[in-house]
Amino acid sequence: MTQVAPEQPLHRALGLTDEELDRITELLAREPNHFELAVFSLLWSEHCGYKHSALLLERLPARGERVLQGPGENAGVIDLGEGDAVAFKVESHNHPSAVEPFQGAATGVGGILRDIVAMGARPIAILDGLRFGEPDHHFRRAVAGIGHYGNSVGVATVGGESVFDEAYRDNCLVNAMCVGLLPADRVTRARATAIGAHVVLFGATTGRDGIGGASVLASAELGEDDPDKRPSVQIGDPFTGKKLIEASLELVDAGLVESLQDCGAAGLASALAEMARDGAGIDVHLDRVPLRESDMEPWEIMISESQERMVAVVRAQMLDTVRRVCAQWELRCTAIGGVTDSGALRAFHDGDLVGEIAARLLTDECPRYVVAREPHAVTPAGASSHNRASKAWIYEQYDQLVGSRTVRRPGLDGAVLRLRPSLRGLAVALQGPPAGERDPFRAGVLAVLGAARNVACAGGEPLALTDCLNFGNPEKPEIAWELERSIEGVAVAAEALGIPVVSGNVSLYNDTDGRSIPPTPVVGCVGLVPDVRFVPGKWQPGDIVLLATAPGAFDLAAEAALVRYVWKAAPVLTLAHDVSGDGLEQAVRGAEEHSGIGAQVDLPEPSPGGQVLIACSPEHVERLGSRGLQRIGTVG
Repeated sequence: MTQVAPEQPLHRALGLTDEELDRITELLAREPNHFELAVFSLLWSEHCGYKHSALLLERLPARGERVLQGPGENAGVIDLGEGDAVAFKVESHNHPSAVEPFQGAATGVGGILRDIVAMGARPIAILDGLRFGEPDHHFRRAVAGIGHYGNSVGVATVGGESVFDEAYRDNCLVNAMCVGLLPADRVTRARATAIGAHVVLFGATTGRDGIGGASVLASAELGEDDPDKRPSVQIGDPFTGKKLIEASLELVDAGLVESLQDCGAAGLASALAEMARDGAGIDVHLDRVPLRESDMEPWEIMISESQERMVAVVRAQMLDTVRRVCAQWELRCTAIGGVTDSGALRAFHDGDLVGEIAARLLTDECPRYVVAREPHAVTPAGASSHNRASKAWIYEQYDQLVGSRTVRRPGLDGAVLRLRPSLRGLAVALQGPPAGERDPFRAGVLAVLGAARNVACAGGEPLALTDCLNFGNPEKPEIAWELERSIEGVAVAAEALGIPVVSGNVSLYNDTDGRSIPPTPVVGCVGLVPDVRFVPGKWQPGDIVLLATAPGAFDLAAEAALVRYVWKAAPVLTLAHDVSGDGLEQAVRGAEEHSGIGAQVDLPEPSPGGQVLIACSPEHVERLGSRGLQRIGTVG
């Protein structure tokens, strides 16, 4: 007879430790009730609270003269000059995609779109970083989910990468990046400052889908009971998502909202805590929240992660106009509470106070753990043969041109989007470490350099970075060491390039039945293209093929010089292509496939430093100089 395990205490079932429960009791000066415990469990989860990584993330450079918003808001924002700014961020949706790949990937796209909208920016591009065991049915469903949401909502999917490695067979990675544009003088933030204003919820109704996603899925390992976690995977509706984007931007453009916040992980609990974290309080009446399921408990309403919802702070005189705008977009709009000067997040239901927590306890007092770190031996792994096959069948499922900004499509390094009405452009790329890389420091450095080279190959000067740090269980000393070393790698590479890391996400507990994924920092880069008419494209018959190289392994000054050289030379190049971990021969094949014409090339000995394959017409060769350049062949 199977022994039945005793029922565990509620706080442990919610993912809190005994010590964390003691700390909560101490902070409240009383025992938390069940509602408050549920809220703490979400806000103090790894996904929301970064309790195992926050101290390590302080190592990343986040400042720069172009930075309008660094880490701490929904997305980073960089000044592009001429009144323009770009908001961008990459986030993970790994565990939901492992449990249900189509909806997991689709809602990952929906969530990152709303993060960009919350900054007051119009999304113009999506990039996705996918790592799976092989291009099987599970992978194809995730690709379909990305295409379903992005294509339906009308935002171009222009870049990313797909990497296959047996190490991701049981715990895939789905990282989604979004890029949006906004006026440089109109960055919208989440934090509430207008005391007495209304707290307004607009968009879709609230159900039980996604309840506990941040703690049940994103902050714990997967195991044999994965099917039991399917209720924690949200269901996306891209058509409502499209209406939500348009309504949000209309409200921001008209100056009708004081602040804006996405209802993402932890739902209203997280959104309202972020709004109240700087001293303002929020009173929310949960019985006013429009529901699509009956008999929902107050705690369920508070932490539901139902998709396509936004929360705004609206002054009383603007409320009727906000309602009219939402009605025009066929969206529900409900005043569910107000901004107070109490500094507390207070929740009511049918007139009863069901929970009261000082907002800073949920954010500023979240535990910060110094985890034990233990180095371990690193052995490179072999790369799957699937990585050398053409990836065109993947990105051809995505709408690459919607929005009429795409100048350079996916298929070779970074994509380029025009900053209409000017001729300037935005180069964007998303890159992780090469397949088979297991050294965490190298993984961080190579992800940054790869993303920057991809942007440079598209003619862009790299301006800033965003990162998604995918690792196993940080409570294992060897994984904590990997996390620290990767962050150090990202930091030193960013410093060598002279650009900041302004946003990002940490995805931990990527383990299945105790097996951790390899260290996988994925880095997004944005860069400025002076003139989109002079972006490298395809090499032409008679072009000279050259190799630009950074001498030596991990000479970061030389690597930065290579990036700088490529983007400055780009206007006279017909083609520029980063030589990634697959080697020069594969890079030549990729350039031939992309251009539709072959080349006669003599392959030199492999170099340990970064390399970029470039081509130009014979009359422009002398303009490229000779330092660090090697002529290796001719097109045609």
